[in-house]
Amino acid sequence: MVTSGNGPAQQVREVVEPVVAAAGLYLEEVAVVRAGRRSVVRVTVDLSQDDVGSLDSDRLAEVSRDVSAALDRSDPVRGEYVLEVSTPGTSRPLTEPRHFRRARTRLVRLALRDGGAVQGRLVAVTDDEVLELETPAGTTAVAIADVARGTVELDFRGGQESADGAEDEEG
Repeated sequence: MVTSGNGPAQQVREVVEPVVAAAGLYLEEVAVVRAGRRSVVRVTVDLSQDDVGSLDSDRLAEVSRDVSAALDRSDPVRGEYVLEVSTPGTSRPLTEPRHFRRARTRLVRLALRDGGAVQGRLVAVTDDEVLELETPAGTTAVAIADVARGTVELDFRGGQESADGAEDEEG
């Protein structure tokens, strides 16, 4: 069950959202699912849409501890549960303007509503939701509204940002 109504996921969201915001992060998603006699509470956090790069493991561990402590204090999930706090990763589809903003500097592939496709490095997202990409043919502009599906592509070229958002050491 994902965040909706007044169910367990919504109750967890209400508890963890202020904790995640206090850490300077964005609460992407909350899900609570049954797994046998226990529940699994999945909390997905991300950097703000203005940040470039990826959430480092130390910061993720810190917010995990804070989320766990907040859940222990308020106890919104009945019975035993396992807490999983993670980031969306590069496999997350780019579906919202904030996802595209977070993907700046990354190599992206866009499937367009008209059947076309564009691949390039996302250099900017304008206030009027136009994507600016550097492609082999030059700079290309695509309106987010024209994108049917967007994904981050793995980029193994030296000196470029790797799939996890960290700079390659050789570059």
